[in-house]
Amino acid sequence: MEISVSSGHLEIDETLRVTTQEKIGRLSRYLDGMERAEVRFTEEHNPRISEKEVCEVTMVGHGHVVRAKACATERLAALDGVVDKLTRRLERLKGRLLARTHPRHHLSGPGYDSSVLSDGVAPDEQRIVKTKQFAIKPMTPEEASLQMDLLSHSFFLFTNADTGRAAVVYRRNDGDIGLIDAER
Repeated sequence: MEISVSSGHLEIDETLRVTTQEKIGRLSRYLDGMERAEVRFTEEHNPRISEKEVCEVTMVGHGHVVRAKACATERLAALDGVVDKLTRRLERLKGRLLARTHPRHHLSGPGYDSSVLSDGVAPDEQRIVKTKQFAIKPMTPEEASLQMDLLSHSFFLFTNADTGRAAVVYRRNDGDIGLIDAER
């Protein structure tokens, strides 16, 4: 797995870089096929935030993107937090991939979860309970954000009239509007 370590206006010493590459490299044992991992260290500048050190990791491979972010008072603690989150997410993804490819395969052994109900769904696992279908008409991102506001939704799916591809506008946490546009 290719691992890149970067920072936002911070100095990363060699020991932190080596430790990061070792810990992120070990995550490949949970799910084969992860091709690339991007690790980014940043620091919060708000004096009210006690956990200023932030570590964000994005792993990409076989059409899957797994991302995690953790904050702590020290960079190594933030790295440990993000590794724990990624471990859980990769195990969950592997379980879902196995369940999809082997629907009648009964899991047993180390990774077996006895809390799974007889219908194959864990009690706290999210599942799709409603499906909607609607016509998508081409529009500009500005028109789509207006439609999103009119519907009082936090996102709106549309066909971008400028690119002809599927796109989503969404309300960001800071109140602004974001645009996700599909690649070709």
